[in-house]
Amino acid sequence: MNKLQVLEYEINTKVINEEDYVSLTDIAKKVNEDEPRFVIQNWMRNKDTIDYLGLWEKIYNPNFNRVGFEAVKNASGRNRFTMSPTKWINSVNSIGITSKSGKYDGGTYAHFDIAMEFASWISPEFKLYIVTEFKRLKQKEQIGLGWNLKRTLSKINYNIHTDAIKNHLIPKEVTQKQINMIYANEADIINVALFGMTAKEWRDKNPNKEGNIRDYANVAELVCLVNLENLNSVYINEGINQSNRLIKLNSVAIHQMTLLTVDNRIKKLEDITNNRKLYLES
Repeated sequence: MNKLQVLEYEINTKVINEEDYVSLTDIAKKVNEDEPRFVIQNWMRNKDTIDYLGLWEKIYNPNFNRVGFEAVKNASGRNRFTMSPTKWINSVNSIGITSKSGKYDGGTYAHFDIAMEFASWISPEFKLYIVTEFKRLKQKEQIGLGWNLKRTLSKINYNIHTDAIKNHLIPKEVTQKQINMIYANEADIINVALFGMTAKEWRDKNPNKEGNIRDYANVAELVCLVNLENLNSVYINEGINQSNRLIKLNSVAIHQMTLLTVDNRIKKLEDITNNRKLYLES
């Protein structure tokens, strides 16, 4: 999640130390598109703003400069008092606000808590739009992370399969090219048993599709795929030759797919999968 589209404004975000920061510079453009820094400075010279920023730093910043903050706090509220992001950062060793110059990566960013306080000062309505869009993209981001986790778990299971191949099927004196061929052949044993074709045959039939045959598997096929990889690992460890393993795996695939395709739980997962894919693509 790098940008929020709020009304006609584009608001950049970034992650700092695993926390979400939002561009105050972009938010301020709602008030003054040419000189947003003046809007930020006007907000920061308010005594209530200083109190809020100081409290936030006390709670979350272990290296907060309390002495420097007391000096700033005592000066705030006076007519001659001025404050800028850089001055605040240097005075209190702030972690809630960051600021640097630069055309592309420059600007002032603040932790989400602080950024929403600033947005509320500008316009409560505008703040609500920002929060709504932030939540929407955060949810989308979490769904994406969930799918990444699923792919990671699939890779872990695949490692069990490749470990059996490494220990029992790869001779000691072979080239890397030959090793890769052995792994590919064993992957294709699963592909043929389940999908009825090798990875190359699928690519030849689908030249315009990205990825590979397994990327287009449905939920029932993915469940069966995991089971077949585990079974093939067992068969390899037992010393069963490839042709007999293919016959056994194909028989298991037919039986399991017959059961899985009528399982209501699988159908529900398939619906969730399709809805999530549509959501991620939106």
